[in-house]
Amino acid sequence: MNRKSSLVIVYHRQPYEEEVVGDRVVYRENKSPNGIVPTLKSFFGRVPEGKGAWVAWKQVSPKRKESFERVIDIEDSYGRYSVSRLPLTADQVRMFYHVTSKEALWPILHSFPWLFRYDTTDWNTFREVNWLFAEAAAAQAEDDALVWVHDYNLWLVPGYLRRIKPSLKIAFFHHTPFPGPDVFNILPWREEIVDSLLACDLVGFHIPRYAKNFADVARALRDVQVDATTRVEDGMSPSGLALSEPEVPVAVRHKGHKVGIDAFPVGTNPNFVAKVLDTEANQTLQSEIEEELRDRRLIVAVGRTDYTKGIRETLQAFERLLERRPELHTKVKLMVVSVQAATGMRIYRDTQREVEALVGRINGRFSTLGWTPILLFSNAIPFDKLIAYYRRADVCVITPLRDGLNLVAKEYVAAKRGQEGALVLSEFTGCAVEFPQAILTNPYSDRAMDAALDQALDMAPDEARARMASMYETVRRYDVARWADHTFERFDEIGTPDEPPALKAV
Repeated sequence: MNRKSSLVIVYHRQPYEEEVVGDRVVYRENKSPNGIVPTLKSFFGRVPEGKGAWVAWKQVSPKRKESFERVIDIEDSYGRYSVSRLPLTADQVRMFYHVTSKEALWPILHSFPWLFRYDTTDWNTFREVNWLFAEAAAAQAEDDALVWVHDYNLWLVPGYLRRIKPSLKIAFFHHTPFPGPDVFNILPWREEIVDSLLACDLVGFHIPRYAKNFADVARALRDVQVDATTRVEDGMSPSGLALSEPEVPVAVRHKGHKVGIDAFPVGTNPNFVAKVLDTEANQTLQSEIEEELRDRRLIVAVGRTDYTKGIRETLQAFERLLERRPELHTKVKLMVVSVQAATGMRIYRDTQREVEALVGRINGRFSTLGWTPILLFSNAIPFDKLIAYYRRADVCVITPLRDGLNLVAKEYVAAKRGQEGALVLSEFTGCAVEFPQAILTNPYSDRAMDAALDQALDMAPDEARARMASMYETVRRYDVARWADHTFERFDEIGTPDEPPALKAV
């Protein structure tokens, strides 16, 4: 295929679900249009038909490499686009993704420096895989195309792209937190990473705090000047919260090159959530959940089995709730969805075992013949079923120790549709700056977690509805389509004269 693209999205995941039917491989569209992959695919509708491309990796055995089809054409409801797949060996995947990305970079990004692993890291394999991504993206791109790179495991791609095809427009988006210099500079490869990001035309983050942290890191390591800053608007809580920032840089300059900086959180799709909830099948499912609960109050906690997600802290807080409030026995149920983050990694296996042990201990202590306090799901629940639980849940507890954004919180708010409910939300979750009406808590403090659960369960119905209605208005106004519009506006500004763009903060 010789067709070149005007928009190339570089992300480690493939943009479809792969299934073997008989002796052939079938590529099916993602079951739910909610989530980051469908969100990114929607951008192909903003470029001419067939002018979009996606670059991802796929694990392939050495025997299959010769016959492996590197570039395939896909046509689905998002249009026609090509997918360039990098055939990585199992060893490349392990060293690039499981070891370097997850054991070295992930703990630093989430401010867990004591979990950083240097000795086992294979930085040369990380470089090699990033170079392969850059080569594939450059091969798919027109000379003046926009290449949009996503997430920390592809940090070196922008710098390589600038060497391979200097005329490209290059943007980068971080879906994770970005720490300040004191933590980030623990990385031995900090200068190489920052040099690559400074090769971008635009670097994006969910919230102003992470954008400011990036500018501070860049200034600490390189001769970087801040071109301009802007006041963060009220909708992003410029003061008063753990992640508040009153001002944020909108552009920096390094060696004469201007790098735009953006802070705008990804939204969810409340219209789709409402459409699913209103189907007859989902209404029936909601009724079945209601009948199963038998007037018990439902608390939901959903997240990956990751030490950063705070599932352990939620379980411990629920155990203390049952200890100090025996009147709630048989009256409340906690549903935990804790899906393994990455297979084959010791730290995640340990976290999963700890979650299962806690659930077993709490159920063993408090269960009666007709009541089990906690229901644990270790496998993913289909989206339509999950939002039915959200709709019925009295309380949703989202308490990561650190998180870039957290779409689960937004999906819960979207499912409640302004009706009575309570969102207990960690102060250190990116979307907390959008939801000051949530019950914000500090997951590092037992006392704060206990107070938050009590407040959620004891809140007056009128107050609960008012808080949820205000958060629902935020979710509706700043949905995924608004994020796409904002992002394309920033793309259009790349290459314009030196006047820094104004940050359109929430």
